[in-house]
Amino acid sequence: MKDFYKIFPAGLRERMEKLHLLQNGFTELRLRCNAPLILLKGREEFFLHSTCGGLTKEAEHAYRISVNEIREMMEYISNFSVYAYEDEMRQGFLTIQGGHRIGICGKAVIQDKKIKTIRNISFMNLRLAREKKGCADTVLPYLFENRRFCHTLVVSPPGCGKTTLLRDIIRQLSNGATCLAPDGKKISLPGRKVGIVDERSEVAACYHGVPQNDLGIRTDVLDGCPKSTGVELLLRSMSEDVIAMDELGGEEDIAVVKKSIFCGCKILATAHGEDKKEWFEQGGKEAKVSDLPFERYVFLKSDGPPGQVSAVCDAKGRVLFAENTEGWFGGERT
Repeated sequence: MKDFYKIFPAGLRERMEKLHLLQNGFTELRLRCNAPLILLKGREEFFLHSTCGGLTKEAEHAYRISVNEIREMMEYISNFSVYAYEDEMRQGFLTIQGGHRIGICGKAVIQDKKIKTIRNISFMNLRLAREKKGCADTVLPYLFENRRFCHTLVVSPPGCGKTTLLRDIIRQLSNGATCLAPDGKKISLPGRKVGIVDERSEVAACYHGVPQNDLGIRTDVLDGCPKSTGVELLLRSMSEDVIAMDELGGEEDIAVVKKSIFCGCKILATAHGEDKKEWFEQGGKEAKVSDLPFERYVFLKSDGPPGQVSAVCDAKGRVLFAENTEGWFGGERT
């Protein structure tokens, strides 16, 4: 954790450390030149107080980030060699040790109609990585039918915990798990080979090729690879039982999922959506993702702490499980 705080400008480092960002549930830090530093807990927004160093809800008392502080932070993140990170920067983000991802914006340098790199970085979004081991315990039994894993899609608006839930499902599928079936009987699930196409480097959060998150002992990761290319590779060379991917959307993603299913591989994925009603009646149809033959849908709540499940449904929208306990990541049930 000490190493994590070293990425901040010298004038901010002590203030950030006192806030205990990783332990206190912060999810994002937004830094914009000549604008207030914003800290997010889920969808709740705070500012860093300009004098006392604590938190405030009032923008007029907020600490404002200078251009020089953002440039200083980029030097620390890149070990004083920004050019060495050009391959990552052209994608718009960098991943640092611990799996934390830093989105960047500034002057895009274009070559052959593609982004070569980003210069004059003036805007940053630090997304704090955190694992919630066991957060899938409650829903995992509902993702199987006769001990067979079902094609599963996790649906929620942004920032509601779908990637965190996806990560723990992957871990438990890979390691094998013992859980309570819906009828109350204890069942043991054998470990499965899982391949992840981690297009945005958020699921595994690889740093120099090594996943920073625990994804289980039978998991293979293709980091920073487009889904269409990555799924083809996994199907051809790794003989996975399950292929996992984050944030489906667009015709290419839909086509590659259909091909995977046709090849006999189970699919575990996430997609943006509001709730069960919106998904089955409106938004999902428009996105064409709901046309895919998923057998289980896990819907997360859009309000309250991230990770609260509103329902697990089958392909026809019938509710198999509903959850209304606050702090669901703790594993408590009513």
